[in-house]
Amino acid sequence: MRSPLLALLLAAACAAPGGEVARTQPDANAGLSIPIDVRSPEGPGPFPAVVILHDCSGLGPHSSGAPRRWAKVLVESGYVVLIPDSFSTRGFPAGVCTDPSPERRDVSPDHRVRDAYEALRYARTLPFVDGRHVGVMGGSHGGSSTLAAIVAPQEGYVSAEHPGFAAAVALYPGCGARYGDWSAKSGGTYRPLAPLEILIGEKDDWTPAAACERMTFRSQAAGYPVTIKVYPGAQHAFDSAHPVHYDARRVNGNAPGGRGATTGGDPQAWADAIHEVKAFFARHLRDAAR
Repeated sequence: MRSPLLALLLAAACAAPGGEVARTQPDANAGLSIPIDVRSPEGPGPFPAVVILHDCSGLGPHSSGAPRRWAKVLVESGYVVLIPDSFSTRGFPAGVCTDPSPERRDVSPDHRVRDAYEALRYARTLPFVDGRHVGVMGGSHGGSSTLAAIVAPQEGYVSAEHPGFAAAVALYPGCGARYGDWSAKSGGTYRPLAPLEILIGEKDDWTPAAACERMTFRSQAAGYPVTIKVYPGAQHAFDSAHPVHYDARRVNGNAPGGRGATTGGDPQAWADAIHEVKAFFARHLRDAAR
């Protein structure tokens, strides 16, 4: 049987730098419970890195395409990108956007916190990654998973020698859920362990902006590094390459009857979001490494 160290070294060797996509497979010896896609810039590095948590559509044939769209932007900006696949090997290859079954709770944002930290730990085994400057981001389900991850570091993944994520971006997350002390119903304060930026659309009917604004204002009042930008007229998934459309099948706790949501790209919001995300990660990851 391979030792854990050998397994990690073999996995790292497969994720060679140079713009290629390397897909690691689950490997208990290496501490990998799910596949992770790795993309990297040209050169030996070490580069700062970003873990991207996919949305409810997953990474399969029905994927929104947003995670890989962001990966291209970030790799071109000098970051290694790791995209853990939370769904395909857990029985949800088509995602959970329209799946109301109780089993979808098995891949809820709270459960995906471990995936985020697993990807962080794996990133630190790669010789071309600057392991002290790793951020996390995600949209929708992945945005909610990002919010959950940076208030709940996983035991065994984070230590004084290996701290948690250095920065986080949540794109149109669901801020109505409970994250640590914060709850949209009972109040409290969202207390992130790293600087956080939230980007969300004004007309989002799936994860409404109002809850994120309230959460942000409470965090700011308590001195936490949380910022928010609301895009006028933009819908959920404003970073999508697809046109705006309503799908009555989508599971939506904010809709009458619990179903139906609107998604679709907004070119202006997408362009500004690229600028915002690049500037944010430059401050907290790239420039901090110098």
